Amino acid sequence: MAQSSRTWRRRLLAAGTAVVVGVVVAAPPAQATGGGSGAFQSWLVRKAVTANGVLHHLKELQKISDRNGGNRASGSPGYNKSVDYAEKVLRKAGYRTSRQAFDFQTFLINTPSELDRVAPAPGALEHRIMSYSGSADVTAPASVPMGDQFGCTAAAFGPANVGTIVLISRGTCPFGDKALAAAAAGAAAIVVYNNTTGALAGTLGNTFTADFAAVGITQALGQELVAQVPGGLTLRVRTDTFRGMATTENLLAESRWGNPNNVVMAGAHLDSVPEGPGINDNGSGSGAILEVAEQMRLLHPKNKVRFALWGAEESNLVGSTYYIANLPQAERDKIALYLNFDMVGSPNYVRFVYDGDNSAFPPGTGSAVGPPGSGAIEALFHDYFESQGLASAETPFSGRSDYGPFIAAGVDIPSGGLFTGAELVKTEAEAAVYGGTAGVAYDVCYHQACDTINNVSRKAIDEMSDAVAHAVVTYAFDTRSLGAPTNGPASGSTAPAGGGGGLHDDHEYAS
Repeated sequence: MAQSSRTWRRRLLAAGTAVVVGVVVAAPPAQATGGGSGAFQSWLVRKAVTANGVLHHLKELQKISDRNGGNRASGSPGYNKSVDYAEKVLRKAGYRTSRQAFDFQTFLINTPSELDRVAPAPGALEHRIMSYSGSADVTAPASVPMGDQFGCTAAAFGPANVGTIVLISRGTCPFGDKALAAAAAGAAAIVVYNNTTGALAGTLGNTFTADFAAVGITQALGQELVAQVPGGLTLRVRTDTFRGMATTENLLAESRWGNPNNVVMAGAHLDSVPEGPGINDNGSGSGAILEVAEQMRLLHPKNKVRFALWGAEESNLVGSTYYIANLPQAERDKIALYLNFDMVGSPNYVRFVYDGDNSAFPPGTGSAVGPPGSGAIEALFHDYFESQGLASAETPFSGRSDYGPFIAAGVDIPSGGLFTGAELVKTEAEAAVYGGTAGVAYDVCYHQACDTINNVSRKAIDEMSDAVAHAVVTYAFDTRSLGAPTNGPASGSTAPAGGGGGLHDDHEYAS
């Protein structure tokens, strides 16, 4: 009887040599692993990690969502079942698991939001509700801010905005500030339009408690509506939401082997947004973590490996922030680095690497300062992709995913990771290098109900999960390269001019 692929993979890892089950396995070519300590182990694990393995986990997360109201948002039954599933996988693979409970301000959508043009040319308009929006059902004339288009302060509004639905441009200040300023000026609701291509899926922030509605639309639609205001434009905004305190959990899993004073962390957020099952965002990152953890289970790493599946990321990184805030300094000091994997299966993907050395996106351009060592992590990913004959590009080190608390001032843990793109639109230059379709979002279902098992690229998952495995295993055996000097984009980077990934708008406060 033929051996199953998983049996073969288990025996391959268990052997740890060039002879596996009586079959001679050729040593990997040096350029495929980057050489150095952990190179052979990286090759072994990458041979064992498969897209099918990741997709198995994604299918299970889809089933959980289907059985629990269509989402896996933190605080919901779908999220709780997702934690149960992931913990079972990790325990079976031999890891020591623990849960970390915390309270957070949750946001749930009771019924789908609506944005309609009442007059002229009545009809429904494409939009996204902003997280933490209040509930409302308002039909009113539309207006624009009387001061400036960004609507950040009380001075931007005047009598003509009272009782109206105000069209406000993204930019200059957090979305929550726009909403608060408009509400204080007597506006009935706001519609924020993007200042770049693509949909706008923003958040008012988990401290926003005003009973005031806010939705986001594209730049093109915003410009169309603004042009109609002088002639008389009437809109309807309807939102039906719940905001309140809830309890959720982070899930942590630690290897039984390795130096406990030199910890390699890798994480992904397990929660979805309330709008859908979140299979790309971020089942894909969670699934990759689970597959890599499973296939590493027979290794004896030199450094302790700690996997984290974060809760309430979609509520502004609450889980990872809570973890860092409650970690004693002595334990923080043991973390050698943190690797973050948030969306690694986008259907119209690009192989984005976080710009840890700030060479492509300096601080002040929407990018945070990378702690020393972050540039070396970036270089490792670029060099890996180059060794596989694959292009890669930088994406801003914005701090808007779960690595943010790790790189915050006073924490300064070297960090990096991968990202395949969210709501922004793929450029012609990117399509020429990476394939896919120019003029279309990296993920057209970002933060929507259609982010299902059908919304992931198998090819992206295959390529990116191997890169995840390479980085985790490499550092599990040797972290000395974190001290290597870096100077500008790594040699493996082939980003087109102006290349850079879509920022995660769900965490965008400084819009």
